[in-house]
Amino acid sequence: MAQYDVYTNPSHSAASGIPYVVVIQSDLLDALATRLTMPLAEFDVAAKVPTALCPGIVVNGRRFHALAHYAAPLPAKVLRRAVDNVAAQAHALVSAIDAVLSGI
Repeated sequence: MAQYDVYTNPSHSAASGIPYVVVIQSDLLDALATRLTMPLAEFDVAAKVPTALCPGIVVNGRRFHALAHYAAPLPAKVLRRAVDNVAAQAHALVSAIDAVLSGI
């Protein structure tokens, strides 16, 4: 399980609007039983979202909003098989976490 791997949302009740989660936790912490994840919500062009907090992320050719303010740990065992890796877009995800932590 690599940092920035994208998985199908294991929460069936939330999966309709948030189909994926991305692992943002460092690979150096793989011994932990959990992974810090960020939900990826359906992209709505008309939605007015703060882009610093909710950047656009492309997964398998589709755009999503990464919801940094909803980052949460999930048990690693519920994350089955990665569907993509968004390491090339890591800067946007790290900047969004910085916005949560520092407000800028």
